[in-house]
Amino acid sequence: MADHDPGPRPTYALRRAALRDLLVENRVDALLVTDLINIRYLTGFTGSNAALLVYAWDTTEDRTVICTDGRYRTQVAEQSPDLRAEINRASARRVVEIAGEWQTGRVGFESHIVTVEQHRAFLAQATGLDLVPVSGLVEQLRMVKDAFEVHQLAAACTAADTALAALLERGGLRPGRTERQVARELEWLMFEHGAEAVAFETIVATGVNSAVPHHRPTGAELATGDFVKIDFGAVVGGYHSDMTRTFVLGHASDWQREIYDLVLRAQRAGREALAPGVATKAVDAASRAVIEEAGYGELFVHGLGHGVGLRIHEAPGIAKTGTGTLLDGVAVTVEPGVYFPGRGGVRIEDTLVVRKGGPELLTHTSKDLTVVD
Repeated sequence: MADHDPGPRPTYALRRAALRDLLVENRVDALLVTDLINIRYLTGFTGSNAALLVYAWDTTEDRTVICTDGRYRTQVAEQSPDLRAEINRASARRVVEIAGEWQTGRVGFESHIVTVEQHRAFLAQATGLDLVPVSGLVEQLRMVKDAFEVHQLAAACTAADTALAALLERGGLRPGRTERQVARELEWLMFEHGAEAVAFETIVATGVNSAVPHHRPTGAELATGDFVKIDFGAVVGGYHSDMTRTFVLGHASDWQREIYDLVLRAQRAGREALAPGVATKAVDAASRAVIEEAGYGELFVHGLGHGVGLRIHEAPGIAKTGTGTLLDGVAVTVEPGVYFPGRGGVRIEDTLVVRKGGPELLTHTSKDLTVVD
């Protein structure tokens, strides 16, 4: 099949400029970035060993430096041609050493990423530096997706949508097949439809297993009358999709239709609550209220959703304890569920982008109850 159209180009220099503004606000002279996903976001570099130094006042980026090892000499030149590259196996320690040579002053480090042992190693290299713990600065930027990122997310969602459609068309959901067989076939189909990786281990849960929110596929066989819950996602261009659909095999009972309709209404309420300026916990509350009013509040045992992007789980969290408000361009999931232990459960999930005129839906597989014959 044809290669995925990358669409708009990523704007790494603009992302680094936005980071510099945050560094000024946080009164640090530079930031040592060691999280590989954050480095990818800021530079485009995808190697497995790297460290990045970004200076607050360096608008010409003369001092922005990325360090990696010899395996990636060609790759870093191709993926980050606008940056100075250093080749050194001990990438992070070398970057700290460079900061010391340049008498940087206050150097922030990602305190939520750096281990105690790494911090000790940095201190040993940090001649004349004041190492300052900072947390979540790049992640704060990553919450709002630019046009390039939304394009990648949409492509990942399309890969998942088309794979699920192909699975159903092939008769992939039928009595006698195991959860593992269905999961592996769906993952293969995602690769066939443009995925470069799966976003996480695919969840296929049949019968009583569908009542386990994060069930891992087993040798359990699908049977007529079962709920079959499928939670899965694809990765395209480094960006993740996340979708859940719940099916019934053969014939849906009145109870199954009642619970499915309830979760569908709760999911719609959550989607419709998404808007810039709305508190994340208010979105959770809008969806949760539908389930609570039906008397099943105690069976909705997790948060409503989460951010999604270069990682499958990102900020913001959408839950009862969520903090902060949504911004235009934030990509999130909405995934209420009701789970009856020993009986079965339903979850319905979409990936969406928060927009001023209403959320932009990226996953398009029908949410109507599908009874698979």
